[in-house]
Amino acid sequence: MATNSPKRLSLKSSFAEIPRTIALVWHVSRAQTIGLLALTLASAGLPLAIAWVGKAIIDAVVAHDSRAALRFVLLELGIVAAQALVQRALTLLRLLMGAKLSVHVNTIILQKAITLDLSYFEDPEFYDRLTRARREASSRPISVVNETFQLLQNALTLIGYVALLLQFSGWAVLLLVAAALPATVAEMRYSAKAFRLRNWRAPETRRMFYLEHVLATETHAKEVQAFGLGPLLLGRYAKIGAEVYAEDARLATRRAWVAYALSLLATFAFYGCYVVLAIAAATQALSLGSLTLYVLAFRQGQQAFQSVLTAIGGMYEDNLYMSNLFSYLSVEPRRRTKPPAPAITTASTERGIRLEKIGFQYPGQEGWAVRDVSLYIAPGESLALVGQNGSGKTTLIKLLTGLYEPTEGRILLDGKDLRDYDRDELRKRMGVIFQDFNRYQLALKENVGVGSVDHLEENDRIERAIERGGAEEIVAGLKDKADTQLGRQFRFDGVELSGGQWQRIALARAFMREEADVLVLDEPTAALDAEAEQAVFERFHALAEGRTTILVSHRFPTVRSADRIVVLAGGRVEDEGTHDALLARDGRYARLFKLQAQGYL
Repeated sequence: MATNSPKRLSLKSSFAEIPRTIALVWHVSRAQTIGLLALTLASAGLPLAIAWVGKAIIDAVVAHDSRAALRFVLLELGIVAAQALVQRALTLLRLLMGAKLSVHVNTIILQKAITLDLSYFEDPEFYDRLTRARREASSRPISVVNETFQLLQNALTLIGYVALLLQFSGWAVLLLVAAALPATVAEMRYSAKAFRLRNWRAPETRRMFYLEHVLATETHAKEVQAFGLGPLLLGRYAKIGAEVYAEDARLATRRAWVAYALSLLATFAFYGCYVVLAIAAATQALSLGSLTLYVLAFRQGQQAFQSVLTAIGGMYEDNLYMSNLFSYLSVEPRRRTKPPAPAITTASTERGIRLEKIGFQYPGQEGWAVRDVSLYIAPGESLALVGQNGSGKTTLIKLLTGLYEPTEGRILLDGKDLRDYDRDELRKRMGVIFQDFNRYQLALKENVGVGSVDHLEENDRIERAIERGGAEEIVAGLKDKADTQLGRQFRFDGVELSGGQWQRIALARAFMREEADVLVLDEPTAALDAEAEQAVFERFHALAEGRTTILVSHRFPTVRSADRIVVLAGGRVEDEGTHDALLARDGRYARLFKLQAQGYL
């Protein structure tokens, strides 16, 4: 969710997500996490061993002890080889864990998405939250573990170097610490600024993704080329990209110069100590081996301390991004407490569908999409919804099928509130097709079969659904019949169907739910010609016998055969009755019917 001002984080909240992140990594990769810890501990001790052996080599050379020198050189060779092996194993393990975590995190993001209400996917603020969660979420968990283990590794290494340096001077240790702090504090500050900047830009990021999709997918290619939209949309993409780059460049430039200036403090501190050590060695206050050891200890200790602070800064930055992921995962479905029952009372044994003073507002909208709608639909009744665009027809359908929950009022199915139904149980009772149905890049039989996922492998059921949807001629004309791949995004030999053919596939999809006792068709024949539409509805009425059907259509010849027609206007029920009764009342329905009939003259 975009904000207009940065959110200040407390020290506690700055690392609050680290334990949850480590727990997530542990859950996904226990054995690999243990292996990573073991290798990290080994990696912490090896540099100290190399430093100590290096001192021993110098002292052996100064003492002209060739056998000792050879022995220590061979020992150092073995330690260096072991260190190289450990580093290579660490790299491999981090790569494997990162790949595994990437899949897992994206899986749980999508898993959360499929549990959320439809209204979330019509909310731009939710899309901003989703964009933030997906951005870098797959790489940050392993980064947290790496930073944590590197912090442990460098802390242990630092303790060893500090123990060595304390033999020389406590002031040198204090200087080592003080010189590294300013650069780390600055890095953490700029990490927070970069995080807040990217969070504010979630809408712009989504807009760029959308423009990429429009410019580079088959779905939009025809219209983009026909209307010459390419340069216009590309120009907008480039403009947003330039603005994003300019913001990033300004921040990165300031960050680089500040980091460089503060890093000089550490460099000056090192060479200050180097001078003191060199003079001590020159005056024979230190042996040549001790000089080598202390110089190495100071330089490596300074680097280890810097690495500790860098790891803390990295963990701080990772925490910021992980907070986006956990914030998204904490989103709960919008399941409201049922409002008190309105004045209309119903018996719990009543069959059919009853809407009691239903009202619905879209999130963030002041107006009502539907308001004060009360209807009863008897079992087996054929109901048609008509009205002009924006009258609330599709919203009402989404409420009836449980995709939305009413803002006020309630909907009863066989005397039971829809909110009391198990979600899957309710879906199985509904066979539904929307005008903007999906065209899946799958085999034809899978495009039909997804109408009832539990029966996706039942070829007999799929064949019946294809016949009922009027798609048998389409299948007969395809080389691979029902196994034909639809769409060419993944296969060159995929088949592209016309709009009317896709409509029949979608109708067949609705008929997959043979157990459904409620069939809902929202503009199901919009892409069919008049003859094909008539054939579909003749078949539909025959097959829907005994089921409750709810039909939305702009074509009045389609709805006139319904048992009852409900006229919606401004989100409210304006009139209802049979076709003949509504014509006799000479209201909105009669006017729209006559206006449409003139178009056929």
